[in-house]
Amino acid sequence: MGVVTKTVGEALIDILEANGVEAVFGIPGVHTVELYRGLAASEIRHITPRHEQGAGFMADGYARVTGKPGVALVITGPGLTNTITAMAQAYQDSVPMLVISGVNARASLGHGRGKLHELPDQRAMMAPLALMTHTLLEPSDLPAVMDRAFAILQSRRPGPVHIEIPTDVMVEKIAVGDLRPSKACGPRAAQAQVLELAEKCRKAQRPAVLCGGGSVAAADKIRLLAERIDAPLITTVNARGMFAGHPLSVPASPSLAAVRDLLATSDLVIALGTQMGQTDYDMYADGDFPELADLVRVDIDADQLARGPEAALPVLSSVDQLLDDLLPLLEGPGTEADGAARAKACREAVSTWLSPKMQAEIGVLETIRETLPGCIIVGDSTQAIYSGNLSFEAGRPHGWFNAATGFGALGYGPPAAIGASIGEPETPVICLVGDGGLQFSLAEIGSARDCGAKVIFLVWNNDGYGEIRTYMLDCGIEPEGVTPSAPDFGKIADAYGLPSVRLDDVSELGAALKRFSDLSGPSLIEIHETGTRGATA
Repeated sequence: MGVVTKTVGEALIDILEANGVEAVFGIPGVHTVELYRGLAASEIRHITPRHEQGAGFMADGYARVTGKPGVALVITGPGLTNTITAMAQAYQDSVPMLVISGVNARASLGHGRGKLHELPDQRAMMAPLALMTHTLLEPSDLPAVMDRAFAILQSRRPGPVHIEIPTDVMVEKIAVGDLRPSKACGPRAAQAQVLELAEKCRKAQRPAVLCGGGSVAAADKIRLLAERIDAPLITTVNARGMFAGHPLSVPASPSLAAVRDLLATSDLVIALGTQMGQTDYDMYADGDFPELADLVRVDIDADQLARGPEAALPVLSSVDQLLDDLLPLLEGPGTEADGAARAKACREAVSTWLSPKMQAEIGVLETIRETLPGCIIVGDSTQAIYSGNLSFEAGRPHGWFNAATGFGALGYGPPAAIGASIGEPETPVICLVGDGGLQFSLAEIGSARDCGAKVIFLVWNNDGYGEIRTYMLDCGIEPEGVTPSAPDFGKIADAYGLPSVRLDDVSELGAALKRFSDLSGPSLIEIHETGTRGATA
């Protein structure tokens, strides 16, 4: 297009488009309207949540499904502070998120003169939660700053990036040339490390592979690796669905004794793109995760390789690039292959350990998966989700994620499900949320209606904060503060114009899912833990 002159706000939209941004999530205000000047004429879709925290969670859900950075556009001050919780969840779960905010005019920064939405030092406040935070003081720096932001989002362990633009900078004009997407390339292992890992694979008699959220994009290559070295495939919460139905798949938490036994008896464990953090590996905080005989950790983040279990071979590389180099060096398994038998024994041991209540809750999840093949299940912190995180095989990659790990934010599910639906508009998205968690973001039902998100809100109603109530009882504490009253969710759905049903029996779930999945917009199903027969043991 050659060189043209545009305002910073208009140029920003062009840069987002050039980098493949399809949607932004935000609530406009007087401190960001100039960033919207070019939005209506662009191909980018704007989704308006009911709260800026919802904008962040929507960006998170969109990013998890598409693999592209989710973009939130928020005002200075309260708009940005409302987004902090969502940024923290994205930071903990390594989700690429670009948060663009306004900030007051340059001359006012740091003076504390009582400007509207003023914070003492907004950028410094965001620094601990962002991979990068930058204040655009010089308008002509915009293309370079945005190029750096997208390079960071795509070249290292993902997380949130924050760019703030002063209100007086937004309206200034700059020269904009031809725009190209930012180039990114993650780290690649040294050849000597690849050769060493290949030799370990050839010698191992009982290997195992651990897969985290950072490995999902390489699912097909990981499956080939596992088949060639005959290794069970253990998937953490954010990796579930990578190997659905495969005989080597172990879709169960490394916090469970059976999975830990499998790992402890393995002579080689290859951990791919996994933080090896407490919410996946030590959910019950018992400190009993085993020391592993020969642990290889592959991660895109050098700092992460120095945290958690010490690796015999730490490899700084993206999982995808490592497997490109490793797979040609490996042949298929020998005649003594027993990986599938080891995986099956582990799955059976996990199933035996699960309580009848957990098995009933997992049965609900299996009904969803079988009724709507290829669906996406987005969860909040609720009891059925906790059970699924222990042991549940999603039907596809990116088909199971929730906020019951990592930062653990309540109210995540509804807006994240909307973001997922924007990312895959033709795919049924099930938002499994408790009555307590839904009330954190209840108004986002209206956002789903506005944008026509194909989300089925499946409310797991246990009359309060059931998980916390159970924990209090287990600790010998008289439950207090765990029974907030819930509204009539059917009437709430009616108020927003959503079709809804409260199930009398869990056997009705499949038919309700089929009926609502044919709709072009959102709907709501309620399961009451004691009022719906068969919901739980």
